Amino acid sequence: MSVTVSIPSAFRRHTEGLDHFDASAANINELLDVLGNRFPELKPHLRDEQGNVRRFLNIYVNDEDIRFLDKDYKFAEGDDVTLVPSIAGG
Repeated sequence: MSVTVSIPSAFRRHTEGLDHFDASAANINELLDVLGNRFPELKPHLRDEQGNVRRFLNIYVNDEDIRFLDKDYKFAEGDDVTLVPSIAGG
């Protein structure tokens, strides 16, 4: 399954400045593996030490938040995936 990942500016320093990346992945776990292998500096920003998606990383597929859906959510060919790190401030 081929999906396009939109990479936010906060992560681009870890992705050689790329704002989009085409990846072959059937689900979010495969996608995070692909991204972590291709961009090792990005890897710690995607998952915690137990291998779970980071608490403050929001994941959207075609503008729908999938973070709290079934962890085996399957992508469709051509899906647009957006990674959005939560930013706290005050």
